[in-house]
Amino acid sequence: MSSEMDRRTFLKRAWQVGLGFFAAAAAWTSLDILRSFPASGLGGVIKTVPETEVTEIPVYVREAQTYLTKIDGELVGLWQRCPHLGCRVSWCESSREFECACHGSTFNRAGEVRSGPSPRGMDRFTVIAGEELVEVDTGIITEGVPPGEESIDEPPAGPSCAEHL
Repeated sequence: MSSEMDRRTFLKRAWQVGLGFFAAAAAWTSLDILRSFPASGLGGVIKTVPETEVTEIPVYVREAQTYLTKIDGELVGLWQRCPHLGCRVSWCESSREFECACHGSTFNRAGEVRSGPSPRGMDRFTVIAGEELVEVDTGIITEGVPPGEESIDEPPAGPSCAEHL
C-alpha cells in the first residue's frame, strides 16, 4: 500500500478545506452583523447635562438633537426637527420662541405650534432625571399636540429672529 496521495485526491481535499474556511468566515461575519448592540446615539438613550443646567431657557444638546427645558418644574425634551418638513428648529432668544427658518412655523417654549404650516407641535423625547446627568431616550418619540392647544401662556418677548435676517 502506498501512503502517497494522488493529485486528484489532494486537489479535492484542498478545495474542501478552502470552502470550509470560506463558510466559517461567512458565518462569523453574519453573526457579527446580526448581533444586536445596545443603542447609542440618536435612537437610543443619551446622557446629556446635569439637571441643574436645565432651566426655563432651553438648552440645546447636539448629540440628542434635543432642546431640554423645564415647564412647571417638569423636564421636557423637544426634538429639534420641525414636524412640517423636517427642518431644524432654532431657539430665538429675542422672541423666546422656537422658530423654523424654512417655512416660518413658530412654537412656544413647550414646543406647541403658534403659527405657520406645521401640522402639530414639536415632537418630544422621553426624559429621565438620572443620578448625575439627564437622560434622553431618543428611541421613544411622542408626537406634538395639534395647533391651538397651548399649555403655557407666554407671548413672544420681542422680535422674531427671522425679522433680523
